[in-house]
Amino acid sequence: MKILDFLYKETIITDLQATDKKGVLEELTLPVAHIAQVDHKELVRVLIEREHLGSTGVGGGIGIPHGKLKDLSSLVLGFGLSRKGVNFDAIDKKPTRIFFLLLTPDNSAGMHLRLLAQISKLLKDDGFKNRLLEASGKDDVIHAIEAIDEPF
Repeated sequence: MKILDFLYKETIITDLQATDKKGVLEELTLPVAHIAQVDHKELVRVLIEREHLGSTGVGGGIGIPHGKLKDLSSLVLGFGLSRKGVNFDAIDKKPTRIFFLLLTPDNSAGMHLRLLAQISKLLKDDGFKNRLLEASGKDDVIHAIEAIDEPF
């Protein structure tokens, strides 16, 4: 399996308008809720609950908000790009610009961890991060991921 097996074009937002953490989570989850056919407010609630355990702003301008839902039938990814950057309570205290949203069914801990690890691995590549930051549209994001997406 690859990242692009779970990322739908409809769940990619290349110009997030939100200016705070809750707004980013709400904006990122709207298209994901539609694709996954789950309640948008429930997605936001689960993600905010997860954020209370510790910020998913991992530093380096990256946020990987994630959560598990029992009513979800399969893994769903979302992607967001903030042109200005958002205070996402990142560990390095710097603005977060690149977001990968990961939602998994409650019973898929192994896949959840493998996908998180794969996303983290790809985001260590500065060239890849720069291609995402320079993406002008959804196709640019897909092409950037496609170029380095490997089975995990």
